[in-house]
Amino acid sequence: MMGMIRRGYVTGLFLGALWMVVVAVTVSVAVAFATGAAVRPGILAALFFGAPAGIIAVSGLRGWLLAAASAGALLLLTYAGPSPIMMPDAGFGLRLVTALMVGVGFGLGLSKMTAPLRPGPLTRHEFEDAVIHFLTGFGYIFFTAIVAIPFYVMVMTSLKNQQQLVANPLDFSLDLTQGWGLFRSYYELFTSYNFGTYMVNSLFISVMTVVITLLFSVPGAYAVARLRFKGQAVFSRSILLIYMVPVIVLALPIYIGFSMTGLRNTLFGILLIYPVTTIPVALYMLQGYFRGLPAEVEEAGLMDGLNRLQVIWKITLPLALPALASVSLYVFMIAWNEFLLAFMLLDDPSKFTLTRGIASLNSSEIPRQHLMAGAVVATVPIMALFLGLERFMTKGLTAGSVKG
Repeated sequence: MMGMIRRGYVTGLFLGALWMVVVAVTVSVAVAFATGAAVRPGILAALFFGAPAGIIAVSGLRGWLLAAASAGALLLLTYAGPSPIMMPDAGFGLRLVTALMVGVGFGLGLSKMTAPLRPGPLTRHEFEDAVIHFLTGFGYIFFTAIVAIPFYVMVMTSLKNQQQLVANPLDFSLDLTQGWGLFRSYYELFTSYNFGTYMVNSLFISVMTVVITLLFSVPGAYAVARLRFKGQAVFSRSILLIYMVPVIVLALPIYIGFSMTGLRNTLFGILLIYPVTTIPVALYMLQGYFRGLPAEVEEAGLMDGLNRLQVIWKITLPLALPALASVSLYVFMIAWNEFLLAFMLLDDPSKFTLTRGIASLNSSEIPRQHLMAGAVVATVPIMALFLGLERFMTKGLTAGSVKG
C-alpha cells in the first residue's frame, strides 16, 4: 500500500485533494468575514476538484498556469454546478475575486508541494519532501487563522454601532460610508470611560516594573553566574521554583495582607507585587547569558584597577544589551497584560490599569463595541512593541539558552 502511495500521480492526487479543501475553507471563511456574504466551502466538490489538479501538477503544469487554470475552472463551477466555494447569492465581481484568491492560493501552493514529485515511483526523500511542504503550508494557514480571526472580529466589532450589532451580530464586514463615525467607540472610550488614565497607569506600572526587575535581577544573575558562594548551585537551580505555585493559590493571602497593611487599591502595592512575579524569570534568563560572556574580558578589567561594580557597569552590561532588551520586553509585556492581581487589588477607577479598565466595560449596560475597542487599545501598543523589538528578544533568549 505504501509503495502505491509513493507513486508520483497518487501522491499528487492526495495532496491536490487535501490542499484544495484547505484553501476552500480558508477563502470561504475570509470572504464571509470580510463581506458578510453567504459563502461556505463545498468539501466533496473540493476533493473532486483538487484530485485531478494534483495529477496535472505532477504531469508538469505548475506555477501561474496552474493558478490561472484553477481560477477559471472555479469561476465556471460557481455558476454551473457543485463548487469548492458555494456562494449562491454573490455577484460576478465577488465570484471573480474569490476564484482568483482560490486559484492563486491553490495553484502556487500545489506547485510548491508537487515540485519534488515525478510521475513514476518516488524515493522516500521525494515523498517526504512533498508531504512536508503540504504540512508546512497547512501549518502557516492554521496558525495564522487562529491568531488573525479573533483579532479581526475584535477590530470589526469595535467599529460597529449598536444598531448594526443588534441587526446582525455575525456581520463582520466594514461600512466605509460612516467615515470618521467608525471610530466613535474609541472616542467615547477616552472621553467617557477614562481610558487615557488607564493607559498612563499601565505605562507607568509596566516601565517601573521593568526598572525594579532589572535592578534586582542584574546583580542577582551576575552573582549566580560569576561569583562563588555557598549554596550557589542550589540557588541557581531553584530560581524558577516560585512558578510551581500558581498565583491563584496566593491570591487570598495577598489580598488579606495588602488589606491589613493599607496597600490594596494603591499603585505602590501593585509595584510591590508585580516584580515578585517577574524577577525569577529575569534571573533565569540573564544568568544563562552572563555565563556565556567571556570571563577573560572581566578579569582584564579587574587587573586594570576596576572594582567589581565598575566591571559590571562598563564591561558586562554593554555586552549583555541583547539579553537586557529581551528581558525588558518580556517583563513589560507581563506587567502590561497582567489582570488577576490588578482585578483583585484595584477598586478605584482612577488607579485602574488597562486590563482592569477593560474588565469594567464587561457589563450589560455598556455597548459591546466599547469592550472590543478597549481590547484593541490594550492589544495594539504591545503588539507593535513586540513586532518592533522581536529581533532583540529572539537574540537574547537564544543566546541565554544556548550559552547557559
